[in-house]
Amino acid sequence: MPELPEVETLKLGIQKYVVGHKILDVELAHPKIFYGDKKDIIGSKITGVRRVGKGLILELSNGYVLAIHIKLTGQLIFRDEKTKNIPPSAKVGKSLPNNLTHVIFKLDKDSKLYYNDQRRFGWIKVVRSDEVSKLPFFRDMGPEPFKDLTFARFKFVVGKKVTKIKPLLMDQTNIGGIGNIYANDALFRSKISPLRPGKSLSDEELKRLYDSILAVLKKGLESKGASELSFVNILGQEGEYQNHTLVYGKRNKPCPNNCGGKIHFIRIGGRGTFFCPNCQS
Repeated sequence: MPELPEVETLKLGIQKYVVGHKILDVELAHPKIFYGDKKDIIGSKITGVRRVGKGLILELSNGYVLAIHIKLTGQLIFRDEKTKNIPPSAKVGKSLPNNLTHVIFKLDKDSKLYYNDQRRFGWIKVVRSDEVSKLPFFRDMGPEPFKDLTFARFKFVVGKKVTKIKPLLMDQTNIGGIGNIYANDALFRSKISPLRPGKSLSDEELKRLYDSILAVLKKGLESKGASELSFVNILGQEGEYQNHTLVYGKRNKPCPNNCGGKIHFIRIGGRGTFFCPNCQS
């Protein structure tokens, strides 16, 4: 699932290409993805965009917003006269729209914003701007790295819990924006086993993990996200973090620390987990 770096990459793309356009119409090929009345947004101008954890909020000029969560395989792709010939990733398909395109925002200046979703887990909701913070997804979001997740807050959130540290990091009510890819790599970088309960970590280990979370997320942002599954940026192009992962996706491969061991794969809380038993204790 796209995490903080991927959704932040999308946000920056929306700021550059989509903000300022007027919504002329909305075409729904799969209405169950779209919640609300499209009439409430037709004619409005997209005035801004915010990211909250793994979610996006597109601010409109008429007192409404579009709340968006692309979930596992969602894609937002913009096209206009200047970008129409940019070749998209194979993850998008050969042309737009295609059989994965479920929502099309028809914008002014002969431009479009497509929403593709292979698994159709994502959602787009039309909400009044003063009500969006009440949606459970946004209301229950925990503090975010680079925003309000200080080390003191991080220590308070995870340092007293008996839950295993990896699902603790991925629980969006604890910390907003961290998912499977960056949780695996942060734990490896900090030399902490994903099986350790949160309360078993010393202050030194917690600080090492906190710093590692920031480091791997920063690398993810610099790489414009990971496209190991379906993620693409606003122009339909892939990110590169999948080429820089430390342990994620490297089952049975040699440990990057050259310890002589191999990366193990287990499931914790139903999620695939990669780690080196030699280096992570």
